[in-house]
Amino acid sequence: MRGREAASTNLFSYVRLEERVPSDHPLRPIRALADEVLAWLNARFEHLYSGLGRPSIPPEMLLRATLLQAFFSVRSERMLMEQIDYNLLFRWFVGLEIDAAVWHPTVFTHNRDRLLETEVAHAFLSGLLALKPVKRLLSSDHFSVDGTMIEAWASMKSFRPKDGSGEPPGTGRNGERDFRREKRSNATHASTTDPDARLYRKADGQESRLCYLGHTLMENRNGLVVDASLTHATGTAEREAALLMLDRRPRRHRITLGADKLFDVEAFVGDLRARRVSPHIAINGAVSKTGKVRKTALDGRTTRHPGYAISLRCRKRIEEVFGWIKAQAGLRKVKLRGRAKVEALFTFAAAAYNLVRLPKLLAEARA
Repeated sequence: MRGREAASTNLFSYVRLEERVPSDHPLRPIRALADEVLAWLNARFEHLYSGLGRPSIPPEMLLRATLLQAFFSVRSERMLMEQIDYNLLFRWFVGLEIDAAVWHPTVFTHNRDRLLETEVAHAFLSGLLALKPVKRLLSSDHFSVDGTMIEAWASMKSFRPKDGSGEPPGTGRNGERDFRREKRSNATHASTTDPDARLYRKADGQESRLCYLGHTLMENRNGLVVDASLTHATGTAEREAALLMLDRRPRRHRITLGADKLFDVEAFVGDLRARRVSPHIAINGAVSKTGKVRKTALDGRTTRHPGYAISLRCRKRIEEVFGWIKAQAGLRKVKLRGRAKVEALFTFAAAAYNLVRLPKLLAEARA
């Protein structure tokens, strides 16, 4: 009898919470899409959790809470738990009853870090794209690729010689560290805070930072992210990641790939042609100090087609993805350490970007 009374109370609490959320609230279609994907991932979640020990936080709730953190730019788990505690909209989206106790921030962090693996994040993104209404919105012929710097959660003071010969920072909470006349490179130095971070700068004249490189593959019809990856920050990482993401996509016919002038490299263009990919890449017409124009790897086989100019216009939309992930989802400076965790968070943020845009795109498709 007690079990029936408890179940009846829980159902009544959920109904009361459901009534508080307007029927036309933007989060309703987003949650419906997320629930479909989470139901598809249920079998994967079973293997991540043991049947012994104390009950854990349901993985569906953890991932919904992580989505909220990206949607509303909540900068810490502690602030997220405070919001879920008193915000009825957050409770409804996560699936927490109106009178249920909220989790402690450290418990939420430990459980989420265990769940938010690279494979789970990629599976969530793939499951979202595999939904029938979403699949109709995707282009199977035209794509764009690009990369962006994701600043690591490590200071420049932590970038010290690997042999331990460097002087440590001074005493105090923010001790001084003199870098003058010291040559530092990734070959001789590493961060003691986040060893996976690399010292890198994207262009001449910019400061070097400890960071990662985040990469996305976007379809050109509606600008949705179809794949995401995160690598060490190196000069060739963007081209290597582009080939990796292309190889992960099953296809039977030739496709096009738009990219900026950084990808205008003979070896990369050759790799694309070997994969039956038309390289719609911006021409790198850099001029040397002697006045010589750099030779491009592209030729008239590609640039003479009208679709080449269209791809160059469409590829700029990928910057909207990076802008949202950095500004809205808070990944301008990531708050996790280690490449695996950062890649999972970056991929999940890319899926969150799709979720924000999908309700409007699906409504337009039905109209």
